[in-house]
Amino acid sequence: MSIVIPWIMVACWVVFILYWVISAFGVKRDVRTSPWRRWWWLRIAAICIVFGWLWGTSRWGKALHYVGFFSGPTREILAPIGALLTILGIGIAIWARVHLGRNWSPVPTLKEEHELVTSGPYKLIRHPIYTGILLAAFGSAIVTPTWLIVFVIILVMFVWRVHVEERLMLQQFPTQYPEYKKRTWALIPYVW
Repeated sequence: MSIVIPWIMVACWVVFILYWVISAFGVKRDVRTSPWRRWWWLRIAAICIVFGWLWGTSRWGKALHYVGFFSGPTREILAPIGALLTILGIGIAIWARVHLGRNWSPVPTLKEEHELVTSGPYKLIRHPIYTGILLAAFGSAIVTPTWLIVFVIILVMFVWRVHVEERLMLQQFPTQYPEYKKRTWALIPYVW
C-alpha cells in the first residue's frame, strides 16, 4: 500500500475534527443543558482511541491483517477505494453540517428557535452527518483494519441516536416531520 494513502486518511480526519471544533462555536443554545452532555465528543473520542489501541495491539487485532480484504494484493487494490470512501464521507458530513448551521448539536437535543432543515443533503437523508461519518469510518477500516472496531462502535451509537433524534423531531415538528420522513431516508438512501 502506498505511503500516501494513510496520510490522506489522517488529513481527512484532521480536517473533519478541526471543522467540527471550529463550527461548534456560535450554535444556538440547547433548550436543556447539562455539563456532562456538553463533553460527549471527548468521551466518545477517548473510548474509540482506547478500543482502537487495544484492538491494534492485541493478537486479535493483528489477526485482522490476515482476514479477507485486509491482506495481500486485495488490500493493495482496495486501499485507494477506502481512501476515496473516507474523502467522500468526510465531504458529506461537512456539507450536511454546513446546511444544518446553527441548529447543530453534539448530542440529540432541541435548540432554542429550532428549525427543520431540509436543504442540501437533508433533501434525501434525514441524518446525513451520520451517513458521512459512517462512510468515512468504513473507508478507513478498509485501509487500516484497526478502524473496524471504531466503525462498529460508531454504527451502534448512530443507530441509537437516529431513534432518539427522530422522537425529538416528531415532538418539535408534529405536522412537518412526518411529511419529511415520508420523502426521505433515515441514514442510507434506498435502504433505511
